[in-house]
Amino acid sequence: MLTRRSVVGGVSGLSALLPAEALAHRLAPHSHTISPARKKLSAPAVHRGAAPLKPLVMLDPGHGGKDPGAIGVSGTYEKHIAEAAASELQHQLLASGRYRVALTRSEDRFIPLEGRVEMAQNHQAHLFISMHADALHDRDVRGASVYTLSSGASDAQTESLAQRENSADRFAGPAFHGMSPDVQQILSSLVSEETRRGSAHMASSVVGAFRSRIGLLTHPSRHAAFVVLKSSKIPSVLVEMGFMSNRLDEAALRQAVHRTQVASAMKSAVDRYFATQPATMTG
Repeated sequence: MLTRRSVVGGVSGLSALLPAEALAHRLAPHSHTISPARKKLSAPAVHRGAAPLKPLVMLDPGHGGKDPGAIGVSGTYEKHIAEAAASELQHQLLASGRYRVALTRSEDRFIPLEGRVEMAQNHQAHLFISMHADALHDRDVRGASVYTLSSGASDAQTESLAQRENSADRFAGPAFHGMSPDVQQILSSLVSEETRRGSAHMASSVVGAFRSRIGLLTHPSRHAAFVVLKSSKIPSVLVEMGFMSNRLDEAALRQAVHRTQVASAMKSAVDRYFATQPATMTG
């Protein structure tokens, strides 16, 4: 016979063995409960005041560490000029409040070309700018220029320049073989058309910004198979700020005031680029 005592005792014993949710189900088997999985999910909150993501500009001071780059007529190392100019450009870009900035190196250390490209990809950069001040056999040639990626060089001088830049990995030692010209050509063909257009647009912006402030080479926008520009998704340019083989260019690049002018012109080029590239600001 069921008594009040036996029913209460049975429930007490059951509660000691079953979790609260299972106990509720046992005591009310005919109740219509909604399982957590079937609950209607509310729409996520929209933060209308959230600021859009600032584009990230990756600056790549050329050479470094055991790789000095070009050595000027008075003994100046390209690696030091590139690092100083990149630091000034970083300062100006950050001061504008419009960009995030990362550097492949902020000190005198060697980084293989592949490592520089990988850094830009890992940072999900919106724009990659490699900064240099190379040397030529003809010491009378002076002026800035800008380069984009192509499987073939626009001219013999640029082809020679690309070969020297691509040979930087010889400082990595015998274990690092780099890429053959055939592999470089294949990789350059994998770059998307959108990336090519972005790179060409940035090159045009650099030339336009430099024209009234910094001396330029004849036909300053050129192209070749530069390994450091081979990212398939990141618009990339290599800027030669001048030539260490020319006494006047070297003397100018040694001066902080001139590097500030170069950085200011490059900052204007970055502004022009992003002003007409809204899609790059959403990544």
